[in-house]
Amino acid sequence: MGDKTEDGTEAGMGLDIGLRGNAGMDAGGTGPLLKMRGICKSFPGVKALDGVDFALWPGEVHALIGENGAGKSTLIKILAGVYRMDSGRIVIDGRPAAIASPRQAQELGISVVHQEFTLVPQMTVAENIMLPDMPSVLGLGSLVDKGAMAAESQRILDDLGVGISVSAPVRSLTVAEQQIVEVAKALSRKTRILVMDEPTAALSNVEVERLFDAIRALVSKGIAVVYISHKLEEVFRISHRITVLRDGRAVASCPISDLTPNEVVKQMVGRELTSMYDKRKADIGPCAMEVRDLLLDPAGTPVSFTVHAGEILGIAGLMGAGQIQLARALFGIGRTYGGEVLLRGGPVNVSSPDKAVRCGIGMVTESRKEEGLVQLLSVSRNIALTVLDRLSHLGVVSSWAEDALAASKIDELGIKTPTPKQPVRNLSGGNQQKVVLAKWLAVDPDVMIMCEPTRGIDVGAKAEIYRLIGDMAQSGKAVLLISSEILEVVGMSDRVLVMHSGRVVGELTGDGRTQEAVMRLATGGSAVGA
Repeated sequence: MGDKTEDGTEAGMGLDIGLRGNAGMDAGGTGPLLKMRGICKSFPGVKALDGVDFALWPGEVHALIGENGAGKSTLIKILAGVYRMDSGRIVIDGRPAAIASPRQAQELGISVVHQEFTLVPQMTVAENIMLPDMPSVLGLGSLVDKGAMAAESQRILDDLGVGISVSAPVRSLTVAEQQIVEVAKALSRKTRILVMDEPTAALSNVEVERLFDAIRALVSKGIAVVYISHKLEEVFRISHRITVLRDGRAVASCPISDLTPNEVVKQMVGRELTSMYDKRKADIGPCAMEVRDLLLDPAGTPVSFTVHAGEILGIAGLMGAGQIQLARALFGIGRTYGGEVLLRGGPVNVSSPDKAVRCGIGMVTESRKEEGLVQLLSVSRNIALTVLDRLSHLGVVSSWAEDALAASKIDELGIKTPTPKQPVRNLSGGNQQKVVLAKWLAVDPDVMIMCEPTRGIDVGAKAEIYRLIGDMAQSGKAVLLISSEILEVVGMSDRVLVMHSGRVVGELTGDGRTQEAVMRLATGGSAVGA
């Protein structure tokens, strides 16, 4: 890495500016748009930020990465006016900036696009985009000028190079289109600095490309983007520079070309991860589950497959291909229109989650916040939720039995929590996901369905989750691994089924389990050939 200049930026960057043309950091260009110097912030018992420096130039994508709890969110909340720093200084356009509220941040041209959407589904695209500042009819301040609103919204979308109808209700859009509307809403405020927090967490590979096209359009106009993501492959594709936080400190800040993904991982976790997908080979046993001609749609194609004890069966596909619908049907959440499920050779009734659990099926849902955990309850109570009947006598839960179970699973899974009585919402994403796993391991199911098991967690926590999935297979459980991250499916699975338009279109085994083969099948092609 280059030496620091007095501005806290790297000297001699040699940056490839292919994404943004000649904006920002050209040889004869201007200085940084944003400088954050010596930022410190503490909470009771925790030093969240310890002298962090961060610089952002016009027309660049600057990745901000680190494990959960590294300080990323705190730094961004200070920039957005949500938190006040304890010490340090912020300089925008060479002038000191005191950001004491979100409104002040917006007035300075700073906008944040959060992972969870803030759109109103019943309103149109134009209404959502202009919601922060709807234009009014001249002389009639309370009457919205719908023509001006539609025209300005259309202009912003045109600048992003997307063809979304401004009159369409937001609820009719795809997830990727809603993400772009969030970006357009931020740009309606004359944004100069756009922070994107895990913008691709719920997007398929195809939808990611559409979002990246929109980001390229932004930086070509000189807008600076702070890109926060746990997906290193995306970070290396879209970013010009990268800053790595660890334990509240900036441990690396340099052009993306100066680091490899492995070096970034080592900087993030403070150690080297020898293999992300460190899965020991399990002994494949007899068939644990057989799905015969299961109909997810009355007019659809039946789905059939088997998964064996000790096997990790990956199910891949683009968003909406039917893999999540299949998982929910197998767990009794979604409706089916025919077919049957067999466990250990005999047909079973999985028409409700309760019946599925009694048959020996567990499920990690794709959304731990909404469906996997009760955020207000403690770690120990969340772990016990699936086996309360086993821990109760005459309808009263034994606190001793609950505490013993929680202590056992916290130790087994390496859950980092100050106390089992800590509200689960206070844990990092990776540790929350471990609590979800602990909850189902307490049931000891024969078949574990895992939907997006590493969504929104950092690379170090991902490696631990992969280890736990491997341990499940080692113990003889059959694992259904459903993920939108193709590398994850290919790296962890013994076999991969690929779905397209609600049906299984191929099975990949051995050396045929490649990203390219999965994508060909997922997009409607064949597994062999270009």
